[in-house]
Amino acid sequence: MSRILDIAPLRSFVAVADCGGFQRAAASLYLSQGAVSQHVRRLEAAIGRPLVERQGRGSRFTAAGETLLRQARRILAVHDETLRGFGVDTEQALVIGSTEHAAAQLLPELAGALADTFPDWRVRFRIDRGAQLRTGLADGRIDLALLFGPADDADALTVGELELTWYSAPGWRPPRHGEPIPLVAFDAPCALRTRALDTLAGYGLPAEVGCEAPHLAGVQAAVQAGLGVGLMATLGQTPQGLVARDDLPPALPLPLSVWSRRGLRTDLVEGAAESLRRVLSPAGEVPRVLAVQGA
Repeated sequence: MSRILDIAPLRSFVAVADCGGFQRAAASLYLSQGAVSQHVRRLEAAIGRPLVERQGRGSRFTAAGETLLRQARRILAVHDETLRGFGVDTEQALVIGSTEHAAAQLLPELAGALADTFPDWRVRFRIDRGAQLRTGLADGRIDLALLFGPADDADALTVGELELTWYSAPGWRPPRHGEPIPLVAFDAPCALRTRALDTLAGYGLPAEVGCEAPHLAGVQAAVQAGLGVGLMATLGQTPQGLVARDDLPPALPLPLSVWSRRGLRTDLVEGAAESLRRVLSPAGEVPRVLAVQGA
């Protein structure tokens, strides 16, 4: 019997380790879970030993599996380096998820910065709500995600702050004293929605959400229609058809953090974080960076 360790099964095997399971590995490789399981069985047949064993509802690597994992990483690194040496694209893909607010102003510049930082990687983006992006990270379908809020997790880095601005339609007028301020906001849960309500409440101003929308385009359209005011992160670029309001209480900036999936290489996380810091920082200025937690 020919004993060969093929590259595709080795990639699946390493993905199982990095993503924390067969299902997540399959999602990260765009394969079926059955295909990943078949790859592992092929490796077990090649070396003649079990590599994975059941542990409760999950699984864990055997001693032979841990040994093969170390060797598999070395084999794949040499394999990919050899192909790159001949100018062959190894199809390294980095999937970055972003909320719409971050995407609208940051992604055009961030895409260029990432291309400079990772010239050998193909960067793809996914735009979604924060909750869906977190699920994508957990499932291994997304490598990195740009999310509002501090880096309160070991797999996250806080890279800076986004200034927040109140916007309304040009003809909108605040309600009379004592009447609630109508808000246009994203569906809950949403960091911007919470910050808007907390800001007004902190100044003793009553408010109510008069219009909700699941996406940024809907929020901006409702504000433009005069249904209320909206709190947005626009990096100083006023959306078309809206005007900034300086007659409402200023809102504190929101931290922006880069979150990574389990097992992602530290150099990729730090490289993406540094690229984002450069984009957030105006030319010649030092970026407003908050305390960084471990990658």
